[in-house]
Amino acid sequence: MVNKWISTKFKGVRYYEHPTRKHGIGKDKYLAIRYQRDGKRVEEGIGWTSELDPKDKKNWTPEKAALVLAELKEAGRGLKQGPSRLSERRDIDDKRKATAQAEVEQQEKEAITFTDFFEKTYLPQVKLDRPKSARADEGLYNSWLKSAIGPLPFSQISPFHIEKLKKTIANAKRSPRTIEYALAIVRQVFNYARRVGVYSGASPTAMVKQPKIDNARMRYLTPGEADKLLKALAAISVTVHDMALLSLHCGLRYGEIASLQWQDVNLGQNALAIRDAKAGSRTTFLTDAARQMLSSRTAGKPEDYVFPARKKVLHDEEIGESIKQDTSRKPIMSQTFFRVVKDLGLNTGITDRKLKVTFHTLRHSHGTLLYEATHDLYLVQKSLGHKTATMAQRYAKMTEGRLRDAAKVMNQALQVKVAEQDQSGDVANIA
Repeated sequence: MVNKWISTKFKGVRYYEHPTRKHGIGKDKYLAIRYQRDGKRVEEGIGWTSELDPKDKKNWTPEKAALVLAELKEAGRGLKQGPSRLSERRDIDDKRKATAQAEVEQQEKEAITFTDFFEKTYLPQVKLDRPKSARADEGLYNSWLKSAIGPLPFSQISPFHIEKLKKTIANAKRSPRTIEYALAIVRQVFNYARRVGVYSGASPTAMVKQPKIDNARMRYLTPGEADKLLKALAAISVTVHDMALLSLHCGLRYGEIASLQWQDVNLGQNALAIRDAKAGSRTTFLTDAARQMLSSRTAGKPEDYVFPARKKVLHDEEIGESIKQDTSRKPIMSQTFFRVVKDLGLNTGITDRKLKVTFHTLRHSHGTLLYEATHDLYLVQKSLGHKTATMAQRYAKMTEGRLRDAAKVMNQALQVKVAEQDQSGDVANIA
């Protein structure tokens, strides 16, 4: 069906009617304008009278169409700045509208609070990408971040708030490492928010000084202390003893031991596969004592844990309880280890946490004793699974034997200097 155009009283403005649709008391009308541009006749549609002009949000009328036509003609003759075609005008309006909409959307995004984004977006993604880190991130968030910056939108969180967060954690007598971890989470949340388009600025942690960290544990066990500890553990708990022995002999972290499954154990090759460890997967090899210990344990299915969790099961036929193992769950750090350490007096009188004996001390003892025996930092690095030699350097610093040797050499050097002075009569300042 061919539309029948009807002229209006405004020159260059005409319309045709919709066959059925009403607008007000009459039929809906589609308005169009006609004009000359560059020697050619141009006709462009304005819109239906039932539609709104995006500029003033009012319905189109022949009068408004005539005003638009007049503006285009003036621009075409150079009498007014602006588009000389309706299509150009619409492109400008569309871009202006898109820019305004983008600004509104960005403002809405940046109005999202730290808590909303952390709980609904960041944490669920961390649980998918880094499940082992998710629990630690959530714990630090609940303990410190939620109350400090949780209610604030991203755009309102400033370095001042981060400095205040640092002070709050320090006043609670937490370690500089806790402050470092808390700031790292804030930085990761802001970086992730920027990647997904929720935030466009810099992280407020960029302008905050990081705490100085000296968290390296300096305590390690001598062979005599280690033997005494293992014997005391064996008298109370075979499992805790076996886990401690594996840490001491192979340099494993507690988490690596707790994650061991029987499919990771290769007694034929005297090897353990350490999968998805802190610094990546690696292979570690067993000492004779470690191999004998693992051989004495009852092997389970390939996916069963070597050191499974324990659970209590009530028996109907007896009043007491019996302990059974749950091979599908990892063990939780036993308090038995800490009780034995306390009973042996290994931490008596010690207040500095870097000097206290913990389960991790067994791993440090492995590294230290290995270095004392070999003086090979690369070997220590690979045995402990460090990515770089930087972490292994501490074991060279911790070995007292080499320091004692240095003291002996210094004594000899000083004695030579004194002897030379006595013979020559010259004064040598060796203070």
